[in-house]
Amino acid sequence: MAAPQDVHVRICNQEIVKFDLEVKALIQDLEQSAKEQDKESEKQLLLQEVENHKKQMLSNQTSWRKANLTCKIAIDNLEKAELLQGGDLLRQRKTTKESLAQTSSAITESLMGISRMMAQQVQQSEEAMQSLVTSSRTILDANEEFKSMSGTIQLGRKLITKYNRRELTDKLLIFLALALFLATVLYIVKKRLFPFL
Repeated sequence: MAAPQDVHVRICNQEIVKFDLEVKALIQDLEQSAKEQDKESEKQLLLQEVENHKKQMLSNQTSWRKANLTCKIAIDNLEKAELLQGGDLLRQRKTTKESLAQTSSAITESLMGISRMMAQQVQQSEEAMQSLVTSSRTILDANEEFKSMSGTIQLGRKLITKYNRRELTDKLLIFLALALFLATVLYIVKKRLFPFL
C-alpha cells in the first residue's frame, strides 16, 4: 500500500500536469488573439505578454524537472546506502525511512510551490484573456458606432446635395417669375402709354 506522502506527491504531480496543460492552452489562445489584432501596437504588446508567459512556463517546467530529479537521486542514494551497509538493519531502516520522509516532505513542498506558481500563471493568463476580450468588444462597439455615424454622414451629405439642387432650382424659378412679372408690367405700361404702338 502506498504511503500517504507518496499519494500526496502523486496528487501534486497530477495538479502540476493539469495546470501545465491549462497554461499552454491559455498561452495559445492569447497568442492567436494577439495575431488577430488590427493595431500593431496592441499586437506587439500582447505578443510580448505571451512571450513572458512562455518564459515563466519554461521556468516552472525546469523547476518541476529539477525537483523530480532531486527526488529520484535521493531515493537512489538511500537505496544504495541501504544495500551497501549491512549493520543493524532495523536501525538502518528506521533512519532510511526518516530520511525518505524528510526528502519526500521537502520534495512535496517544492512541488506544491511549483503548483501554486502555475496556478498563479493560469490566473494571470485568464485575466489577460479577459482583458483582451473586453478590449475586443470595445473595439467592435466603436466600429459599429463608426459605421452608424458613417451612414448618418452619408445621408446628411445626400440631403445637403439635394438641398443645394433645390436651392438652385428655386433661384431659377424666382428669376423666371420676376422676368415674367417685369415683362407683364412693361407690356401693360406700353399699352397704356403708347396704345398706338
